[in-house]
Amino acid sequence: MAHGKVVIPDGMQVQYEDWQIAPGLLVGDTLYCSGQIGVGPDGTLPGDPEQQFIQAFEHVGRILEAAGGGFEDIVELSSFHVGLQEHMESFTKIRSRYIVKPYPAETAVGVAELGIPDALVEIKATAVLRGARS
Repeated sequence: MAHGKVVIPDGMQVQYEDWQIAPGLLVGDTLYCSGQIGVGPDGTLPGDPEQQFIQAFEHVGRILEAAGGGFEDIVELSSFHVGLQEHMESFTKIRSRYIVKPYPAETAVGVAELGIPDALVEIKATAVLRGARS
């Protein structure tokens, strides 16, 4: 790929091969993480909203780690929510486990549905990694 390096953490090959979506794309020192839904390690969607939020952040973290970064490198965070108002307090609580000062720019958007039935959140991020190479 002439414009960057595809980042595919172990276990995320299905996103690239079957869904034709790069989990992450490293361009120079900037990592673009595709939106991640909160499916569990077994591929099922937890019924508990907080577990979905945790899993979505964990997936973003795996992409960051595979590229040599971490949550502290995020400069922009976007989240898409089914039931935004209903779940914002618990989402914020979970987010604070991963996102700390200095906080990145952030956008949260309420949506009617996501790509997997009963999914409540999709999280995407942009990070600037120190010393990264595409």
